[in-house]
Amino acid sequence: MDLTNRNENSRYLTFALCKGRLATKTMQLLEQIGITCEEMKDPSSRKLIFVNEELKLKFFLAKGPDVPTYVEYGAADIGVVGRDVILEEQRKLYEVLDLGFGACRMCVCGPKEAKPLLESQELIRVATKYPAIAKDYFYNRKNQTVEIIKLNGSIELAPIVGLSEVIVDIVETGSTLRENGLEVLEEVCPLSARVVVNQVSMRMENERITELLKRLNEVTEKNGR
Repeated sequence: MDLTNRNENSRYLTFALCKGRLATKTMQLLEQIGITCEEMKDPSSRKLIFVNEELKLKFFLAKGPDVPTYVEYGAADIGVVGRDVILEEQRKLYEVLDLGFGACRMCVCGPKEAKPLLESQELIRVATKYPAIAKDYFYNRKNQTVEIIKLNGSIELAPIVGLSEVIVDIVETGSTLRENGLEVLEEVCPLSARVVVNQVSMRMENERITELLKRLNEVTEKNGR
């Protein structure tokens, strides 16, 4: 199936992309399978919706936590966002493909003295930007009762000032942790950029979406995902 051979009556497929590096990386990946959107390359553009008329595709940029919402409600057929957002937002959609980039880990971190508190399943306080992920990990996987404190800023500060014993946060290199006397105590799950699809779109546009996913999968495997 040729992605450029669209029927005149084909509806547009709409992509919601996470602003920033993920969107840039996604567009680079799409270019490798013949999908481009020149409008998006104009840094001075004030447009909100970008269109490839030939391929009947639309693209828009959104904040990470909003991407699954757009996809669940059908405002976008396809989304690309970090798995941390997917797990935290818990929207009804299909997570269909790991793109491999943006790789990092969700971890329980803290001073090394906190390690026994995790092993003895004591009641502790956990600071995090990701309360749903933290709750699922401690309650469902560890069977440990904890008090979860939602924060929006520098999570590493919480155990340093005594707000919590540990934190649940994304770890890339771990340098920020080390600089503040913290370390990874347990790994919750690996993270990376994922493709998500609206459930109705997957049925209604199955052929187009399946072909697109097949091409993307081939490229990511070739790139050494």
